Amino acid sequence: MNSAIAPEINSNLQPGKTLDANRYATKKTIAQGMLDIALLTANASQLKYILQVGEKHEFYSLMLGLITTSIILQVIGGALSVVIYRMNIDNHEQGIMIENLNHAILTCFVLSIISIKNQDNRTQGSKD
Repeated sequence: MNSAIAPEINSNLQPGKTLDANRYATKKTIAQGMLDIALLTANASQLKYILQVGEKHEFYSLMLGLITTSIILQVIGGALSVVIYRMNIDNHEQGIMIENLNHAILTCFVLSIISIKNQDNRTQGSKD
């Protein structure tokens, strides 16, 4: 890699120093937790809205179901993140389990985003 193109990358890497996988995984888990908090905040806002409007809303039952599903998936993802945080990625057996749990968390996260997107589409469609 040319140091003129990316000097900040070369200045942070020292020759012979390897990347600590556990440290990287910990930072990734923390960042993912922050995203989960933002997603949970969005769900809380939408839940507040749908509960204020009540059954007058055209899609009340659907919205309530999607928001509830999304919150449940986020709680499951958060619990799995805590489990991953406690594991050691250097242990081969735990590394395989971490990878599988990571896929499960990603699935929960994607399904939550799809649920929120569907909620937004329904909400905006009913305001017009």
